[in-house]
Amino acid sequence: QVQLAESGGGSVQAGGSLRLSCAASGFTYCMGWFRQAPGKEREGVAIIDSDGSTSYADSMKGRFTISKDNAKNTLYLQMNSLKPEDTAMYYCVADNDRTRVVAGFSNYWGQGTQVTVSS
Repeated sequence: QVQLAESGGGSVQAGGSLRLSCAASGFTYCMGWFRQAPGKEREGVAIIDSDGSTSYADSMKGRFTISKDNAKNTLYLQMNSLKPEDTAMYYCVADNDRTRVVAGFSNYWGQGTQVTVSS
């Protein structure tokens, strides 16, 4: 069982930046970030594999950066040039099966951290 704890959410004006963190209690081969806005479907944000390879949703490319500190077992999401449409609850996810992470069916989910971007 892996427990995930997100932090770093908050309120920011459009164009601002935030860095989310996710402390994991154990190792998994794949971790990522998902988000869900009110009234919208959950969507993938970014994924990082154990070899450090990353992938992003198209709307986040160039603005968001996912990274991981293996020594601390902590996942990060640096978000720059934030837009009001980035407002959502952001969830840290983890699984040893990458396909489950990509599909949004990770075994492990954090409680979420709220990001609010005002115009």
